[in-house]
Amino acid sequence: MPCLSICLSRLTYKEPYIIISTMTTSSKHRITPKLIGPSFIALQVRDLEASKTFYVEQIGLTASPHNPPGAVVFNTKPVPFAIRTPMVDLNATSKLGWGVSLWIAATDADAFHAQLVEKGVPILLPPADGPFGRFFAFRDPDGYAINVHTEKPR
Repeated sequence: MPCLSICLSRLTYKEPYIIISTMTTSSKHRITPKLIGPSFIALQVRDLEASKTFYVEQIGLTASPHNPPGAVVFNTKPVPFAIRTPMVDLNATSKLGWGVSLWIAATDADAFHAQLVEKGVPILLPPADGPFGRFFAFRDPDGYAINVHTEKPR
């Protein structure tokens, strides 16, 4: 519902000066803002083309045909996943993503693990039961640890 405010002021004028302003207050401004959830995930990588090749050929992701400069966005659901050129000095640390846990759903974590082992992808954790069901972890070319879990039916 619009709110009407009227202000009377003399300022430097000899006659009364009237300022009329309207302000719309919508229901969205009465609700406390909150986080909804991840909407985009991107890893900064040292070699964009080498990482793109890894994620396409070894992991099996499909790169979008249209990408912003310095980035590759993959067709993942429900949250887009991307790699990009660094915005910071990646050599300033020995372990990229240290302390961050990235989980990506798969149709079958055990079968996907076997597929990555065949391709020689470094495995950090073998398949096991975890908080999201069956899972394992692999290392990408930059050393990021990626957890893969079997997606639970909704």
